[in-house]
Amino acid sequence: MLRGTEIYLRTLEPSDADQLLEWENDSDNWRVSDTRVPFSRHLIEQYVNTAQDIFETRQIRFMICLNSTNQVIGSIDLFDYEPIHQRVGVGILIDRKFRQTGYAFAALQILSNYALNGLGVRNLYCSIMGDNSASKALFSKAGYQEIGCRKNWFNDKGAWVDEYLYQKLLAV
Repeated sequence: MLRGTEIYLRTLEPSDADQLLEWENDSDNWRVSDTRVPFSRHLIEQYVNTAQDIFETRQIRFMICLNSTNQVIGSIDLFDYEPIHQRVGVGILIDRKFRQTGYAFAALQILSNYALNGLGVRNLYCSIMGDNSASKALFSKAGYQEIGCRKNWFNDKGAWVDEYLYQKLLAV
């Protein structure tokens, strides 16, 4: 468990399947995750049971929980882990009820510390759709720098949207 002042991060538990199924099948989230069809409960349960060894699967998901109540308020992922090159991608989802609270920023800080001190990662990166100003502001505040833009990268129901690439150097 990775603790912060107001929140902590923990790995997935079987009881998280219902919450993950809700988030993953919320079509409002599909735009960011590039999901096209709903996930079955079976697939979510398989994921919960198999995706927790970053050295084997190159990914790990943490549930973001409140210290005060243990309530799950979001999830944060490390993906495409490259131990030789010491880099890993970051993705985050905060439940609608808990957005604009500072919890996402706190989760990114905790995750950065784990990536550096627990995994020896020196580069964190993420991709953000050009019209997602909240995520751009969040990652910028957390020390990520915009390093590039892929023009017309996503087709959003006929409207083309750019993708911005962000990177945070943890160690030099």
